[in-house]
Amino acid sequence: MRSANQRKVAIVGAGAVGSTFAYALAQSGLADQIVLIDQNRDLAQGQVLDLAHGQPFFPAVSIRKGSASDYGDAQLIVITAGTAQRPGETRLQLLLRNATIMQSIVDDVAKQNPNGVILIVSNPVDVMTNVAIQSAGDARGRVFGSGTVLDSARLRYFLSECCGVDVHNVHAYILGEHGDSEFAAWSMTHIAGMPIDEFCQICGRCPDWTAERNTIEQKVQNSAYHIIDYKGTTCFAVGLALVRIAGAILRGERSVLTVSTKLDGEFGLQDVCLSVPCIVSAGGVERVLESQLPDNEIAALRASASVLKEAIAQLDVEV
Repeated sequence: MRSANQRKVAIVGAGAVGSTFAYALAQSGLADQIVLIDQNRDLAQGQVLDLAHGQPFFPAVSIRKGSASDYGDAQLIVITAGTAQRPGETRLQLLLRNATIMQSIVDDVAKQNPNGVILIVSNPVDVMTNVAIQSAGDARGRVFGSGTVLDSARLRYFLSECCGVDVHNVHAYILGEHGDSEFAAWSMTHIAGMPIDEFCQICGRCPDWTAERNTIEQKVQNSAYHIIDYKGTTCFAVGLALVRIAGAILRGERSVLTVSTKLDGEFGLQDVCLSVPCIVSAGGVERVLESQLPDNEIAALRASASVLKEAIAQLDVEV
């Protein structure tokens, strides 16, 4: 078993996201061991060597290529593995292939480490999180997805640019699906303890705040599409978002993060994984924070849940 003094992170998938996360994690000093696991063992070995050669420049950490046997003593298993859409392939066919990959990985993890914390990153992350929880034996709490942690960071960035305030002093959340049906929880957005609508009345930088709000929300929703159009993939910001989540687990921080977790009656929703504010610590999601959202945001959350339930239902039928 893992030593109480060892923080071991196993990363499944050595592609752009997995390797960038490993790079950011190595620099953070959070982990004592980072293990990269990939079916393409040459890719994993190449990424490990490239990272290891930088060790003189970041805190002491063991970085190596691994296998399924490394799940057993890992404090955190992060799954970024997945497959890209093939020419002529439907979204459902892609979903089915990735679901099969996810089931296989989680089955291996469950055999080696039945009580381990598993963070799902593979897209579509909410549906994959649902698949992973089912494969792990309905392990609500210790199996969850990266959700809208990155989307919420994007919202904070755009608000900081709009309001002329340091991004660290902007508090805001994107809820729901990590995808097209996500929405900004404006009722929970504040700067210096002031609700965003109240702050903007005295700010004077946006003559039409309502229109600006809609523009910012659209920017968040379309961010990934724009980045992919420009460079083919997103990796840097998501890698940093994963370090933030990993830190909450490895250090037992009890941080409030909008991760994707399976709801069990919270917000009137059942048996669907999506992002809401959660307390994240050493054992995963400790608690869902059932905020008092206004009617329009509750409606948006339920609409997002409906989109995800439809995708899950398609999987159930096909499988």
